Amino acid sequence: MSAHGSDAPRGVGAGTPNIARMYDYWLGGKDNFAADRESAEEIVRISDGRVLRGVRLNRSFLGRAVRTAAAAGVRQFLDLGSGLPTRENVHQVAGPDARVIYVDSDPVVASHARAILVRSDNVEFVEGDLRHPREILGHPAVRRLIDFDEPVALMFVSVLHFVDDSEDPRGILAAYRDAVAPGSHLILSHLSKDAFPQKMAAAERVYEGANTRLGARTREEILGLFEGFEVLDPGLVGPAEWRPQGPWSTERFAGLVGVGLKR
Repeated sequence: MSAHGSDAPRGVGAGTPNIARMYDYWLGGKDNFAADRESAEEIVRISDGRVLRGVRLNRSFLGRAVRTAAAAGVRQFLDLGSGLPTRENVHQVAGPDARVIYVDSDPVVASHARAILVRSDNVEFVEGDLRHPREILGHPAVRRLIDFDEPVALMFVSVLHFVDDSEDPRGILAAYRDAVAPGSHLILSHLSKDAFPQKMAAAERVYEGANTRLGARTREEILGLFEGFEVLDPGLVGPAEWRPQGPWSTERFAGLVGVGLKR
């Protein structure tokens, strides 16, 4: 059922803005409710419309980064905090022989993922919290699909800014890094407070009413998340600047993206 309907499935919390459904709304999806759209439109207003362009550029970055990892020989992808399924999901970009695990703790995402994702021997959804690496890495579906003796692409796309400093995001990421083989890639995008500090502070206040709070970081703090990885060219940049395929905009965005390689 489309979430534009009047009734929400049990447990999805239609009256509380949900970050996955807000993202879905910005991408032009239909799996969202009035509360999501209201908060999402407030962010559109605060950002002067940049958020709409930014999320699409972020999604495009995801596709280019997955293709980059696949071209380097990576055939395993662990998408942590995957969000709602949309067009050009990881398994569709990486190819039919890729093994892909989607992970998200949001019951809204879990409900939609199980209904929408095409089930196959190479694609699985795990309902789990990325903040607990031991549980994720030890999950039976993960152990079945992922060979940790071979390179893995660890994907943290627009998710770590929802992990508070008190939860030790660097330590979380390090636990995943230490579990994967050399040749593994880190695909990361993250909101930065540097470009638009006042607008970002206003956006964080909007998220206080959502199911998860937002906490943007500085560029240096985001670079610190790549500890143990070599950041590939062109470095930590805006989503339009990361290996663009054709003309790209010089417009500034709050998000920064990058891909790292474990040697």
